[in-house]
Amino acid sequence: MALLGILFLIVGLLVSVGLHELGHLIPAKRFGAKVSHYFIGFGPTLWSTYKNGTEYGIKAIPLGGFVRISGMLSPGRASRRTVGSDGKPTMAEEARQQSAAELEEGEESQAFWRLSVPKRIVVMFSGPFVNLLLAALCMAVVMCGIGSGVASNQLSAVQACVTTSSECTDSDPVSPASAAGLQAGDEIVSWGGVAVSDWADIQREIADGGTESAPVVVVRDGEELTLTVQPVETERPQYDSDGNAVTDDDGNAVTASVPYVGISPAYALERQSITSVPGSVWSLATGTAAVVARLPMELWNTGVDLVTGADRSTSGVIGIVGVADVAGSITSVQSDQYTLVARIGDLLMLIGSLNMSLFIFNLIPLLPLDGGHILGALYEGVRRQFAKLRGRPDPGPVDMARALPLSYAVAVFFVLMTVFLVVADIVSPVI
Repeated sequence: MALLGILFLIVGLLVSVGLHELGHLIPAKRFGAKVSHYFIGFGPTLWSTYKNGTEYGIKAIPLGGFVRISGMLSPGRASRRTVGSDGKPTMAEEARQQSAAELEEGEESQAFWRLSVPKRIVVMFSGPFVNLLLAALCMAVVMCGIGSGVASNQLSAVQACVTTSSECTDSDPVSPASAAGLQAGDEIVSWGGVAVSDWADIQREIADGGTESAPVVVVRDGEELTLTVQPVETERPQYDSDGNAVTDDDGNAVTASVPYVGISPAYALERQSITSVPGSVWSLATGTAAVVARLPMELWNTGVDLVTGADRSTSGVIGIVGVADVAGSITSVQSDQYTLVARIGDLLMLIGSLNMSLFIFNLIPLLPLDGGHILGALYEGVRRQFAKLRGRPDPGPVDMARALPLSYAVAVFFVLMTVFLVVADIVSPVI
């Protein structure tokens, strides 16, 4: 069952990457640029075919895909430095020559760098934009078609005792819920004389009532029963808005004395209006952007957790192995209340979240990411407009080859980050 979830994830990622690359390919060909290759996967070619000057195919390693647009780099100025101190062409000049060699004689006008600034921005932005649309589509299907899990007024579990460990001991007192006779499956309709319809209502009444005994009306097997529950005061861990345990300066968990009953809610699927989708997409986008913005710190914290043996934060970054583990858990966890429809919804939300990550991540304004090319085109457009306003000659295209050392450094960082997160996901998985 876990393999089914992992397979769903792999197929979903390949479809997402394939559509991302189509987002680049279609406008590039429409604007007249030469697109020589479109492949799903990496490594040896398993199958390919040529159509309208482009080779389409599938490669052996299903870990991504690529589209090759010819002539990405401009020739550079005539006064550019072409030879290094060793007498050999510079790294940037070799890249310029390789870019020019991708075009046959007579195809020079099809070079990507010859496209207008707006067209280049459209080509580079369309790939990530496809991922944004896929994220929104997944969320819309789940929220409006399947429904989102909402904590209901039905109980999924009743704790047998009051304890902070996973199992009860002889010294642990019986929980108020168990002592009152509450059972899993009970539907709570009123607490302390106040009608309740969802878990938030129940939580509020428990907090307001403190440790005073309260009459609780439940529906069990179609009949109403009135039970008396007296919560107890106990120390419970505190959590922030992201669901992470709050700790003090010494790293110790922060607790607070609260009324405790010992019940857990069952979750029901509740469909939402299509008008709620944009807000949810925006929340996912801003949350993902916040994680990307603090990526260096998150990687550092993950490294510290690995060294110290501490549990990894559930709101931190995880690698592809961790995502696969989540997908496998969705399909393999044993629970009668976790229906097939709910599992499909969670898998779609996982794919949607990954597409949002691809959207945000690719817009980072660094080469070789799409955002780096977009930034270069914007800079070129602004530079040309300033020259025009000042009556100066057109400065020409931006020489993106000069940024290749930074591009290679960014690529190496991403490779190392991927390997590091794979190791972290294996050695210290997020629980």
